[in-house]
Amino acid sequence: MGAPLWPTGNRTGCYAEKSLTPPPGGGRQETEDIKEGEQARSAVAEAGRRTTSRRELSRHPQFDNISPEVGQLDPGAFSELLDHDPDEALALLADMNGATDERLRKLSQQLAGRVVVDLAKQGAAPTRGVGRLQVAPASQESGDIDLDASLGPIMLSRATNTAVRAEDLAVQTWKRSDTALCLLVDRSGSMFGERLAAAAVAAAAVVYRCGADCSVIAFAEDAIVIKAQQEQRSPEQVVSDLLRLRGFGVTNLALAMRAASQQLARSTAARQITLALSDCRATTGGDAVGDASALSELVILAPAEDTEDARALADHLGIRCAPLAGPSTVAEALATVLR
Repeated sequence: MGAPLWPTGNRTGCYAEKSLTPPPGGGRQETEDIKEGEQARSAVAEAGRRTTSRRELSRHPQFDNISPEVGQLDPGAFSELLDHDPDEALALLADMNGATDERLRKLSQQLAGRVVVDLAKQGAAPTRGVGRLQVAPASQESGDIDLDASLGPIMLSRATNTAVRAEDLAVQTWKRSDTALCLLVDRSGSMFGERLAAAAVAAAAVVYRCGADCSVIAFAEDAIVIKAQQEQRSPEQVVSDLLRLRGFGVTNLALAMRAASQQLARSTAARQITLALSDCRATTGGDAVGDASALSELVILAPAEDTEDARALADHLGIRCAPLAGPSTVAEALATVLR
């Protein structure tokens, strides 16, 4: 493990054995490597070409029970494992989504779409669209006249031959959504098994919670926008793309923060949250502190077994950081940090 990047302690404390010196790889590149739209789809397709053999999958203790033969997936055995050890079941399911065994891969992808989204819905209150209609006084908001709500003042003005006051008329106007989210998923290095499954559950939960007004970005050396802010994509579609990615490359945390800022700039929500699912151990791209500080609100969910750098960054910025024990705890962790 490389030297931690972030100073420990609070903003005014002494930062022993830590440094804000940019990591290897230099500072900001002249052209940001942020892939969106067709570029992002191509990057996901390319990542999906890397597959996992049955021999590698057999490192999971229950793999032979879940898939006793090539091309087979026993849903009953998987359901039992999910009840007994949900984190192991989800980790295995995430890895089987990249199986070299094509039939097993397709069966796993179909199963993941249901299981991951169902788990993500726990404790998440969904919203739909980018806002909702509300009725407000015409003196305070602009919009179309709400005839039902304004009928009384209109009839009175005609009867008395007087002008209708703006404060007596009601208009229909769109109320912007309360909260916008950008989920940053660290796909560098050890992005497989439980970490991959946790990322998929988090992405599904974010999309289910916020509807269109959210974005999901997977980052390593580059940043791949799996779902853009205000883009209409279902939780199942986002999960499918995310599970095609595998741990790969170095970690450009500063680039991820800038990508989040770009996405959230498209939202009109009053509260804009960047949620980073990462150990925050940057290995290229320069110092991320400045870009992280520029975000309206940043929250970190770090793997429970690897929180040192994430907590150090959170302490320096004065933000929240919570440990994530496994994919089955994602919904609860999100509900806690997003209060």
